[in-house]
Amino acid sequence: MAGTLQGSVTLTPSAVKQTLSSNYLGSSDFDFMNQYLPDTYESEFVRYGTQSIGGFLRFTGSEMPLESDLIKWSEEGRLHTKYTGCGLLASPGAGGVPTAGDDSIIVNAGSAHNVRLNETVILSNSADANSIYRGVVTAIAPNSNANHFTVALYNAAGIDAGDVSDTFTVFVFGSEFRKGTNSMEGALASDPEIFENSPVIIKEHYEVAGSDMAQVTWIKVKTPEGSGYVWYLKNQHDTRRRFDNKIEMAMIEGVEAEANSGAAAAGLKGTKGLFKQIESEGNVWDGGNPSALADFDTMVNRLDAQGMIEENALFVNRSFDLDIDDMLATQNSYGANGTSFGLFDNDEQMALNLGFKGFKRGGYNFYKSSWKYLNDPTLRGGLVGGAVNGVMIPGGSTSVYDMVEGENIERPYIHVRYRAKNNENRKYKTWAHGGAGGEKSSGQDAINVEFLTERALCAVGANNYFIFQS
Repeated sequence: MAGTLQGSVTLTPSAVKQTLSSNYLGSSDFDFMNQYLPDTYESEFVRYGTQSIGGFLRFTGSEMPLESDLIKWSEEGRLHTKYTGCGLLASPGAGGVPTAGDDSIIVNAGSAHNVRLNETVILSNSADANSIYRGVVTAIAPNSNANHFTVALYNAAGIDAGDVSDTFTVFVFGSEFRKGTNSMEGALASDPEIFENSPVIIKEHYEVAGSDMAQVTWIKVKTPEGSGYVWYLKNQHDTRRRFDNKIEMAMIEGVEAEANSGAAAAGLKGTKGLFKQIESEGNVWDGGNPSALADFDTMVNRLDAQGMIEENALFVNRSFDLDIDDMLATQNSYGANGTSFGLFDNDEQMALNLGFKGFKRGGYNFYKSSWKYLNDPTLRGGLVGGAVNGVMIPGGSTSVYDMVEGENIERPYIHVRYRAKNNENRKYKTWAHGGAGGEKSSGQDAINVEFLTERALCAVGANNYFIFQS
């Protein structure tokens, strides 16, 4: 019989905007005019865990300084070009489909191309797996059309009647020249892809009145800033944790301000976070979690078409995590009742391990980890609109051309750039001001603690990343 969960998840924040007496435990909780003293626990119980979602960027990348408002880098383009949706035209005229048996045809690439004279090409029918032709380019831009080139086929039978009206995929596989001829006409220049991102300034603020700093409480506080029965240390510590979480979330969720948007009108520019960079340049899996080997085979085929990076890390929410466990568990059923998982040694004398850390498929290694940010019900957990179930990040580093340094450099696939120059380092700044707590920088009877960072995330080689959306 299936069970039913009762009760609700509390999503009400515990923090308030101002420093008020309601932050502190007052007489409303206990009636001190009553002679009966309640039994109290002096330590807070951490019922929601650490509530820190940080760690993803520290695990997947590194941080390095930046001295500009703009980051630009170039990534290597494709060495070879494939043209899809090409039409076949009659030769020597440029109009109409060829006649069955024609062994010289005109290919309409649909746009400007880099095919050159005497290059050999493959023509594959996009609708017929058994239809493929090979030929050599004998003319470029016949009839003065830059989108066209003429191909002399190697097969004597020429074009089949069933192919004359179909579309073809075309790519160059070599070249052939007669003896004593001149060299190749025309040269190809590398065409790198240029990417850019801008850092964003993130701030946080904490304030407490001097009087409240000297207020005794019955709850004992233990934080890196200090310990004892001083409640404002708890607030200060929570502000720092909230700031740390916001730094990571801004690098993940950030988007650029579009032209004519309200944010742009306010003088703000935004920054491209991890999700946006994958959606723009990477691979998007929508419609649910890949939960069968056939789904991962589809991903493997896409990885073959991209950078073919063998090591890949999956950071997923709980439902995706369990889907992968279920998929892998069904692959081995040689033990009693199907509970043997090979190297995991799930025998009857031990607790059954139904969790998997990774697997290998098609020469690619996939390692999975549950991502707390996607599970937290006050953050990404439980979203319906725009839900993200996970991301897949390639492991290791890659070489990119730094437009500022003017040289090729090795960079982790994910890394964060922060502003720093000479004695101004904006990686993680914090300072205090006011007239309380030892500070004498103003006449305000309070202490203010400021937090600031300025940074941007760079997802290099985003064509190798996946984002999984509902």
